[in-house]
Amino acid sequence: MIKPYMGKILMVDLSSRTMTEEEIPDRVYEQYLSGMGLGAYILYHRMPAGADPLGPDNILGFCSGLLTGTGSLFSGRWTLVGKSPLTGCWGDANCGGTFSPAIKHSGYDAIFFTGISSGPVYLYVKNGKASLKDAADLWGRDAVETEEALKKQYGPKAAVAVIGPAGEKLSLISGVCSDKGRIAARSGLGAVMGAKRLKAVVLDGVQRIGARDPQAMKRLSQHCLKWINFPLPLPGWMLGYVGAFLRITPVVFPQDGILYNSILRKWGTGGMNQTSIEMGDSPLKNWDGTNRDLPMSKSRTINPDIIRSMEIVKYHCYSCPVGCGGICAAKGKYPHTHKPEYESVLALGGLCMNEDLDSIFYLNELLNRAGMDTISAGATAAFAVECYEKGILTREDTGGLELKWGNTEAIVELIRKMANREGIGDLLADGSKIAAQRIGKGSEACTVHAGGQEPAMHDGRCDPGFNVHYSLEPTPGRHTLGAHLYYEMFQLWKRVKGIPKPLPLFIKNSKFRVDGEKARMSAACSKFMSLANGAGMCMFGLFVGIKRVPTFDWLNAATGWNRTPEEYMTVGERIQTLKQAFNVKHGVEPKNNFISSRALGTIPQAEGANKGRSVDIEKLASGYWEQFGWDAATGKPKEETLRKLEIQ
Repeated sequence: MIKPYMGKILMVDLSSRTMTEEEIPDRVYEQYLSGMGLGAYILYHRMPAGADPLGPDNILGFCSGLLTGTGSLFSGRWTLVGKSPLTGCWGDANCGGTFSPAIKHSGYDAIFFTGISSGPVYLYVKNGKASLKDAADLWGRDAVETEEALKKQYGPKAAVAVIGPAGEKLSLISGVCSDKGRIAARSGLGAVMGAKRLKAVVLDGVQRIGARDPQAMKRLSQHCLKWINFPLPLPGWMLGYVGAFLRITPVVFPQDGILYNSILRKWGTGGMNQTSIEMGDSPLKNWDGTNRDLPMSKSRTINPDIIRSMEIVKYHCYSCPVGCGGICAAKGKYPHTHKPEYESVLALGGLCMNEDLDSIFYLNELLNRAGMDTISAGATAAFAVECYEKGILTREDTGGLELKWGNTEAIVELIRKMANREGIGDLLADGSKIAAQRIGKGSEACTVHAGGQEPAMHDGRCDPGFNVHYSLEPTPGRHTLGAHLYYEMFQLWKRVKGIPKPLPLFIKNSKFRVDGEKARMSAACSKFMSLANGAGMCMFGLFVGIKRVPTFDWLNAATGWNRTPEEYMTVGERIQTLKQAFNVKHGVEPKNNFISSRALGTIPQAEGANKGRSVDIEKLASGYWEQFGWDAATGKPKEETLRKLEIQ
């Protein structure tokens, strides 16, 4: 019978330089899919409790999604998994591009690494035949240079995942790059790869990926395509005014993701730059500022039309019809760069009060090549600026840099030092929480993090759902798993029984009410996105809505399982619970991952879009945990829940 998964994984022990193919039973795929689910299954069962994230017992996995290569759309994502050295928790990072299908074309659903190599190496897999190669001549090169060198050796069709100097130097905010600068950035897993002295993974295979009912897959994808080309008759300069309207209106309607899809097609994620600032979604000035600190007269430098005018060519991830990415022309050292994502623009811009677009383009490419997370890098720089402004850091500490808000030259040099672990950059290269522990002097009050990871550029004082997922996900500080806005756009109530349907119009501040309905909505997002990450699906595609992007139906056509949407949501619940059980196994106290009080509005802002707002994370946590059958007081999965989900 044709299956959408390869049924095998590759285990690589870098200490002994041995490689073992393992067949995975069908029941594992039926319970966890592939992707994040398969990664969680392997790590939970095989990693010893208390494993050092930078030691030989940590397992680093490159996992492709179950739907990747089956003919479904939006299914080209791969997941990097391991124990996070940044948070000590379950760690994962997600990336698009072309690497996900390459894992399966090589004959595997995932490749896992244990141990530590005695010297720099890279893995080369040619049609299921794996070997470790010496990487001494590649060590020290940036991510783009390394990929170019490896493709020159193995051909342009080879897929490459690689760390840059930040990962080599064990920066805890480093990631793993592919497609010349696409980066699986979060959780600090680039440092895990660096600690293992694994420079790269090179895949070159042509093995076939199948589906049980390819004709049904084709019909479903053709139906989905009808919804993708919806036009948006608005110029970029008007999007800021849309944000201003959303800020002042007391009554709103559920957002339809088909509108956001149109923004992505035209501008990419940066289409929301000014909108998010105006409506209070974008944190500014290290989460202490408001939209009044960066009004449209100043944020016009990041107008999406300006960024679009610099775009040379658009590009699509594997199996994606939207094409939100692009290569842009830029000034200075790097004449070409990936179009900066919304997160990068605001982390390197508004969070540091930096209004210079050219510097954002430069830093985006610098960090991509170094293999460092732009979100955490920008957030840590903003933390350093606040410390300098308050006299906690001095000019002597910074090596002469005058770290003032909006001082572009100083901010650029600071982040360059972080990427290279030079001077004060060495102090900051592991993120703001660890930097504050080293600095002391009350600097902890200037940090904004959840469990050690800096949150993304979405303010939970605007949408409290972000604070729920920043604080309560097994991977803390993550923005790609849920929010009230996401729930509206997923439109899960149209297919899944028993979950709330939003009112056609509702009072905006009702989002802050703590009740069982909000808990069910947040839990549904987590379950659905855990399922989606097991399938290899892109969150942006899923925003178009579950009836238009038929994820459940694709899974049935690919596998022949004929399951209901509710049964698939249980798969997502199982994956989510296993990740939480991983944390408990490794001694993590879930309550310690609550986001910093500043981001919760414990002292509410006195002006601006989020004036007077605060989020009661304690009450939200108990309701969310109860939805999963976890202890409402501690967040730890109950034994009866583990038995129900067949988790040992």
